[in-house]
Amino acid sequence: MKYDVLVVGAGPAGLSAAIRIKMVWRVPEAQHAPGTVVHTVGYPAAHSHYGGGFIYHMRVALGLVLGLDYDNPNINTFQEFQRWKSHPSVRKHIEGGECLQYGARALNEGGLQSIPKLSFPGGALIGCSAGFVNVPKIKGTHTAMMSGMMAGEAAFRGLTADKAPAQAHKRVGSKASRPDHEHLTPLASAPPAPVYPKPDGAVTFDLPTSLYRSGTNHEHDQPSHLLLRDPGAFERSNLPHYGGPETKYCPAGVYEYRTDEASGRTRLHVNAQNCLHCKACDIKDPGRNIRWTVPEGGQGPGYTAM
Repeated sequence: MKYDVLVVGAGPAGLSAAIRIKMVWRVPEAQHAPGTVVHTVGYPAAHSHYGGGFIYHMRVALGLVLGLDYDNPNINTFQEFQRWKSHPSVRKHIEGGECLQYGARALNEGGLQSIPKLSFPGGALIGCSAGFVNVPKIKGTHTAMMSGMMAGEAAFRGLTADKAPAQAHKRVGSKASRPDHEHLTPLASAPPAPVYPKPDGAVTFDLPTSLYRSGTNHEHDQPSHLLLRDPGAFERSNLPHYGGPETKYCPAGVYEYRTDEASGRTRLHVNAQNCLHCKACDIKDPGRNIRWTVPEGGQGPGYTAM
């Protein structure tokens, strides 16, 4: 197996959730190198922000992970993914191939400091839902499976022992971490918006094309599964203070501002049918005004190769 690490301007590690944007490609046989694993750190993230990518030659599965504790409200997560794919060390793996599928998902990878109390009467939190992914080692499935094995062993001991030993749960607090939604800098003092190049249609694509490849489907007549606690807050606060960050951190174009020609009022429009179920909005919205819920019928992305 070939293993490479590409480090380009790596910033500090974070203590937050992250968004993972991913694609699966079919490439020419001569370009396919089964067993090749490439991990990248840094680019295109700024030094103050952490992120990294992965390339796995199964077909070719590749993706970019960006910490959701970034402070620049001008960052567009979908466009950052396009920039990452354009890097020569990434581009060479997929150029000349065919993109088969696109998707996105939030990762709860805040580290030891973010793991909640794991046990409760009659059950326990295990796996990825408890935040066991080990980002420095890029191990998620491994720790998820091990936590399930340990939970099973603990349950067995508890059911077979007359008196199970009581163990106190010790929690670590983190002095350096804050919720991701508190990190955004007001637009007036934020760095300028990155210049994102136009898609070339070969390695980089526009959002509608990518969204089509996700196979996502929500019936148009069903109630929106994205609930707005205070709909007016987006026009009062998010748009003037942060430049409408929900239109940029969402990798599916769910949120957009539309201006009514008659009244001249600009309002947030929610395209719930586009949702990839990444849940970044539930995490990153500065006012915590978006609540992601399960859509009717369990509809959503139609992933077959992700």
